[in-house]
Amino acid sequence: MAKAVKKQALGRGLSALLKDPSNDINSVQDKNADKVIGNIVELELSTIEMNPFQPRTNFNEESLRELASSIKELGVIQPITVRKLNFNTYQLVSGERRFRASEHLGLKTIPAYIRIANDQESLEMALVENIQRQDLDPIEIALSYQRLIDEINLTQEQMSDRVGKKRSTIANYLRLLKLDPIIQTGMRDGFISMGHGRAIINIEDQSVQIDIYTRILKQKLSVRDTETLVRNYNESKSLDTTKEAKKEEETPKFVTKSIEDFSDYFGHKIDIKVAKNGKGKITIPFHSEEDFNRIKKLVQSAK
Repeated sequence: MAKAVKKQALGRGLSALLKDPSNDINSVQDKNADKVIGNIVELELSTIEMNPFQPRTNFNEESLRELASSIKELGVIQPITVRKLNFNTYQLVSGERRFRASEHLGLKTIPAYIRIANDQESLEMALVENIQRQDLDPIEIALSYQRLIDEINLTQEQMSDRVGKKRSTIANYLRLLKLDPIIQTGMRDGFISMGHGRAIINIEDQSVQIDIYTRILKQKLSVRDTETLVRNYNESKSLDTTKEAKKEEETPKFVTKSIEDFSDYFGHKIDIKVAKNGKGKITIPFHSEEDFNRIKKLVQSAK
């Protein structure tokens, strides 16, 4: 408890320092800059303006109310990040949900990290820090990656280093922007998942994308169902599911009864194909080296 009080007192002391015109800090070389830059400071909310570079455009009101309730009970646990503009004037870099929730509660101050950054640095910080948050939807993340490419001129390899994500992961997000805007909106609103979107993106014709999207909503198709629908379309250029239904009817009962057992054992959806002569093939997917080794141990233990 004593440590918490000391930390808050320090923040208030630094706040007073920032309000002194004779100690105006505009660069890391200025006097007392080391006392402020990188430290937690209690800033008045009225001195902080919104960030025009903020990638998030959609804020869930219920989620904000829940965050406000948490802040009311526990305070702002994670400080926001701001950059200094002018004397006692700051711009939000990251933490807009915490800022909005604090405003909703009527708080006067908020703990903040102060950074010195130009517009481009501020944009990059805002985008990178927001990408790393868990509450962005897939399209917001994809748009943030695209802005890093367009406005900061980062390559996918450089972005991989900045955000700590695999290059293939970044590429998968960027591909979502090829979806019809209606489907992107559906993903942002939670009607379909990123898995659905990744399946649909394998269709180039956006009118067909919309047809598949509509079918997903009406029939409540799973990601796997959607992948099958897309695969059948690419093979036949038709969304007629008669072919798939016939294929399922021809699958022997001893196979259909066992697919679920195989899937439960290996922890993945197992694909079993049977030819007319009775011969078949079992496909066991894996998603990483670790996953492969896990499956290998299961096979070895069954010997």
